[in-house]
Amino acid sequence: MTKAEKVQFVIDTLEKLYPETPIPLDHKDPYTLLIAVLLSAQSTDARVNTITPLLFEKADNPYDMVKLTIEEIKEIIRPVGLSPMKSKGIHGLSKILIEKHNGEVPVDFDALEELPAVGHKTASVVMAQAFDIPAFPVDTHIHRLMYRWNLSNGKSVNQTEKDAKRLFPKELWNKLHLQIIYYGREYSPARGWDIEKDIITKTVGRKSLMK
Repeated sequence: MTKAEKVQFVIDTLEKLYPETPIPLDHKDPYTLLIAVLLSAQSTDARVNTITPLLFEKADNPYDMVKLTIEEIKEIIRPVGLSPMKSKGIHGLSKILIEKHNGEVPVDFDALEELPAVGHKTASVVMAQAFDIPAFPVDTHIHRLMYRWNLSNGKSVNQTEKDAKRLFPKELWNKLHLQIIYYGREYSPARGWDIEKDIITKTVGRKSLMK
């Protein structure tokens, strides 16, 4: 198969398996999505979804969030891990949104990445899922699968993102990154991986992985 044929096989297979791609993090607007994505770092979506209702009951907007102390936020979000850093980030970014952006989440990559605890991946998720701006957030699943599928060299997340954006049509990025995440969780996990069930890797993947 040529690389173009491999890419098309990936697209077609994922579309058959996951025609619908609900956003895995519960939220109601760009702000609550931003907070949920920040909380998901080194945690699971399922765990975040059990904690965000508790947090958002007290504060689901930046104006209410800054009324909480960093310590209060930390106590609520402790189960998701990295709570000292995340609580400071949530409080700090909420303050900046009020001071610089009228309490609104900016529709701008640079402005998002200037916020405390918001990296490129978090900004990309918000741009893609809250504002429908083409982006290709690369998490551990996408990084792993792009390497397994021989579509990237696996050297860095940045390189994987560049390769994904180069290979896949821009109009598919926002849906495709979710489809790849769903596929990675179900058919091509990091642990307990069964190559026989992983039809995409078996068809287009690196020969060294087939042994």
